Amino acid sequence: MIQITLKDGKVLEIEKGSSILEATKKISEGLARVATCGEVNGEIKDLRYPLQENCNLVIHTFQKDDLEGKKAYWHTTSHIMAQAVQRLFPNVKLAIGPAIEEGLYYDFDVEKPFTDEDKAKIETEMKKIIKENISIERFSLPKEEALKLMEGQPYKQELISELPEGEEISFYKQGDFTDLCAGPHLESTGKIKAVKILSSSGAYWRGSEKNKMLQRIYAISFPKASMLEEHLQLLEEAKQRDHRKIGKEQELFMTHELVGSGLPMYLPNGAIIRRTLERYIQDKEISMGYNHVYTPSIANVELYKTSGHWDHYKEDMFPVMKMDNEEMVLRPMNCPHHMLVYRNKLHSYRDLPIRIGELAHDFRYESSGSVCGLERVRAMCQNDAHLFVRPDQIKEEFGNVVKLILSVYEDFGFEDYTFRLSLRDKNDKEKYFDDDEMWELAESQLREILTELNLNFYEAEGEAAFYGPKLDVQVKTAVGHEVTISTCQLDFLLPQKFELEYIGEDGAAHRPVVIHRAILGTFDRFMAFLIEEYKGAFPVWLAPLQVKILPITDKQHEYSHQLKEQFAKKGIRVEVDDRNEKIGYKIRETQLQKVPYMLVIGQKEVDQNLVAVRSRAEGDMGTMKVEEFETKILREEEKKK
Repeated sequence: MIQITLKDGKVLEIEKGSSILEATKKISEGLARVATCGEVNGEIKDLRYPLQENCNLVIHTFQKDDLEGKKAYWHTTSHIMAQAVQRLFPNVKLAIGPAIEEGLYYDFDVEKPFTDEDKAKIETEMKKIIKENISIERFSLPKEEALKLMEGQPYKQELISELPEGEEISFYKQGDFTDLCAGPHLESTGKIKAVKILSSSGAYWRGSEKNKMLQRIYAISFPKASMLEEHLQLLEEAKQRDHRKIGKEQELFMTHELVGSGLPMYLPNGAIIRRTLERYIQDKEISMGYNHVYTPSIANVELYKTSGHWDHYKEDMFPVMKMDNEEMVLRPMNCPHHMLVYRNKLHSYRDLPIRIGELAHDFRYESSGSVCGLERVRAMCQNDAHLFVRPDQIKEEFGNVVKLILSVYEDFGFEDYTFRLSLRDKNDKEKYFDDDEMWELAESQLREILTELNLNFYEAEGEAAFYGPKLDVQVKTAVGHEVTISTCQLDFLLPQKFELEYIGEDGAAHRPVVIHRAILGTFDRFMAFLIEEYKGAFPVWLAPLQVKILPITDKQHEYSHQLKEQFAKKGIRVEVDDRNEKIGYKIRETQLQKVPYMLVIGQKEVDQNLVAVRSRAEGDMGTMKVEEFETKILREEEKKK
């Protein structure tokens, strides 16, 4: 007998060699019916995996927050899709088919792209394979036999060839289909209950533009048809909220192939929102003692070699430009510049903390296939700042950054967010600067600070910056995705690399600690988030157009333009729609534009110096005195709610 320690700490005794599924049945028959895979001492395994010694065991299922459980389910579905494609297109060459965060995909080498008709046939064939309830079996082969089995499948053979000699090469077989795979998988195809092909696209083999373009099919599956229906509704909602769609409809930004991929241009409406955001955050920072600077968007390569970014980040930078006797590069981040700003003069301990902020333009070499609207760009503007503090000031300054984050989130109405303590992966000496003592100090200090601030946070290994741990604020979007908005990082490394100093109370030189922080992140990604969060219906203070005045006939034009002039002097963004159109048409069009307020002006309003107010949120609000409405909108803008 062996002892199995479960997630809740309970110990289960089972016969040596029993499978994970057999162990699960001893816990609960109901759990066994919904289990998708197991985790043995931290390693994900099939339910058919035999347990040979005492171990810790976690059972994974298809639950909301159980990504490993979902991945086993979706990975099985990817093999069902590949089997269906192979049945319908016998000459297909199979590439890879992983589970991803929201579903699965499989890459195929076929003669021509899949049509909608092809995808419908593939989905029908998948449902047929599921109905057949084919048993799924795992087996292993030596390298030579594995290569022979995959004859006619060059992509599989390429993957096998790269595996080290002597390594176990595993396959999964379901009926007439066999695929190279590490697993895990469910016990049979019939375990999948509801499936849907979502889309297809081109994808380079191994993500390299030097390789052949393959055809990728995305799909999703669920244990219940109702869950699939709910997911499809969510996808439709996401489509309606897509910032690219709304950005085009509301003329916020544009892209053009003559400018280049990942280089959006802000149109007047979008520029108003961005300018409002920039002024908003700068005013907040100034009130908290920040000093803003301007630094160049290009620098000598030696700057990034000094900071360490060259070793850790050069693959994400644009190519080097040789100019006279210098090698220059577009900057991907601003911290090295700010280190030099601090070092520009001698500082006393009395000067600290020094808070240097910038709305800084940065450039990152994103592949053309990964850029997306404002969400992922090659040229961005960051709401960046670096705080140079004494060790005894770390807690207070970090706490002030958290307070600033919470204040901003209150203004924008963000309520669903969590705090993540992002730590290094101790075993990854290439990604993270190799100094265990520095890391242990930084991570323990940050953990202590977050605990003392009474923040409810969770830890994530492998998510730190290369120079230090950080606090990331994970915000849940309107369609259920989790994105990082704000970040705050603790850094003992860059002050060391740039030899930063201040003169202490004892008259000796001391090294400051740097807190990196970005509250809105990049303005581009933040705008994409806001567009989707508000679905284009921006609050008054952010709306490009706050008020539209709609005269019913040309007799009200003069009064309408007088109102426009009066409101504009108070900083209200206002337009008059004096086109020769019916008032109903004007109202419907303004509603589609999601303008917060429209003022319908008839002869009664002219004669009595009134406005008839229609609110986007509240509908018809009746007539008001002009000054009453003016006060209302200015107060609403000031409160930012």
